[in-house]
Amino acid sequence: MINTREIAEEYRLTHWAQVMAERTQRGMTVKAFCEHIGICGNTYFYWQRRVREAAAKQLEQQAAGSQALVPSGWTQISATKEEPSAEGTVEKVLPIEIGGYRIMASESTDSALLEKVCRVLGALC
Repeated sequence: MINTREIAEEYRLTHWAQVMAERTQRGMTVKAFCEHIGICGNTYFYWQRRVREAAAKQLEQQAAGSQALVPSGWTQISATKEEPSAEGTVEKVLPIEIGGYRIMASESTDSALLEKVCRVLGALC
């Protein structure tokens, strides 16, 4: 049986996650963005907390072995692993997955470049 409350909640969380992504993409402060779209800052922070709680709950379920999927556009970070570099040394590599795309980053990865790649992939999702 379809649970309409769960569907409505998922819809709201997805909507607010998109609103928050839009604010980030525009590079606006929360106050300026809320004024721009005509909402109260408290509303924004309420939904930000709800979205974060839902994401944390979903990550806990995955860690417990659940087969739940991360919603499109959300970021999932896996545990670090060690791999040999081109120079033969071993460095820790952190796989970052954004909307089905996987990026392998290490301590030597240029942070500005990584930030740009993450923004582009986030915009594609």
